[in-house]
Amino acid sequence: MKSRREVIVIGAGAAGLIAAGRAAELGARALLLEKMEEAGKKILVSGQERCNITNAAPLETFLTAYGHNGAFLRNAFHRFFREELLALLQHYGVETQVERGGRLFPASGRAADVRDALLRYATERGAVIRYRAAVQQILVDQGNVTGVRMAGGETLAADAVILATGGASWTSTGSTGDGYIIARDLGHSLVPLRPALVPLTVAEKARAKALQGVSLRNVTCTLLEPAVTGKDKVIPPPWPLPPTGEVLFTHFGISGPLVLSLSLAAVDAVRAGKTVMLALDLKPGMRHEEICARLQREFEQTPQRKLPHLLRGWVPSTLADELAKLSPIGAERPVHTIRAEERDGLALLLKNFRWRITGALPLAAGMVTAGGIALKEVDPISFASRLIAGLYLAGEVLDIAADTGGYNLQAAFSTGYLAATAAAK
Repeated sequence: MKSRREVIVIGAGAAGLIAAGRAAELGARALLLEKMEEAGKKILVSGQERCNITNAAPLETFLTAYGHNGAFLRNAFHRFFREELLALLQHYGVETQVERGGRLFPASGRAADVRDALLRYATERGAVIRYRAAVQQILVDQGNVTGVRMAGGETLAADAVILATGGASWTSTGSTGDGYIIARDLGHSLVPLRPALVPLTVAEKARAKALQGVSLRNVTCTLLEPAVTGKDKVIPPPWPLPPTGEVLFTHFGISGPLVLSLSLAAVDAVRAGKTVMLALDLKPGMRHEEICARLQREFEQTPQRKLPHLLRGWVPSTLADELAKLSPIGAERPVHTIRAEERDGLALLLKNFRWRITGALPLAAGMVTAGGIALKEVDPISFASRLIAGLYLAGEVLDIAADTGGYNLQAAFSTGYLAATAAAK
């Protein structure tokens, strides 16, 4: 009679590495299969190669970063959360520091230190890792997992398999959506895949190109569905946004942390056939009336100035030129000739600078893949498949996507750890 359970983990990313270590720690014979030539390639490039491990936010705030799917992770975070993760990393020499927005990074500033710590956890606990080992199929007999079939035809037996193949974004790291195909072939439902945390494309291409490289701080963004009559409808963001943030103009549209955070809502609205406008408030700390009053004072103080020059005291010079072109005033009139209604229109432009969103960059360009294996088919306590005995699902292959700030990695670590805890037993 076998004394140790055979557990195969597919994918050596954040979820897979911690799963392999945990399964081996609990006495299972853990085999980690990775199709790339090294482990944790997405970890290595995350957080601009610094790896935003997790976030210091309290649990209730933390859960809101996952939108409507946050409740699914509540049990997982009660059992393996930030404190347990940081203790594990510290055991392997990774000290951390809290930065802006509660983001936690390795104190060294090196993502490789996080990846290497997880590798040591897996191998020192006894997990075996095979590289360039692509899995083609999970084998099932009468509703029970029996092993896997490799791309070359080799079969490996297992009592349990943990599918932790990641999403379909950042394909150069190995996240090419293989796990979705494997899960679908087993009968699992897939919530449509689309990019999250992704730059948006706009209809006003010439304007975007003119503003390429311009970065704005302390602005607000609102997604709107324009109304034919009456008030425009606000499209809610997928998770709570900060009061203000940073926006970056690109040759194809708009990016920056604030835009990335609301991009999933824009992607879903465009896919649903809606007309989507992004309204930028360039001066969120000032009311419309206050902007009008300040403009009037500046008009009186420097009556011969042209509008683009005056606006450079408000926004970067390239944007000032574009705003002057867009306003009904034009770029050449001295400001003392500006009438009250024109001044009012200029204030409105500063408070409601609109762009029509046409879509987003492709799925491969998103920081995270939204969609994936339907959560209703997964047990939130064990992360076991509700369809196939012995199959466990962890990380980005699940229909879980979150805001930036360390939330996506924490979900991968927590689900991987708990899937392995159940699989090993």
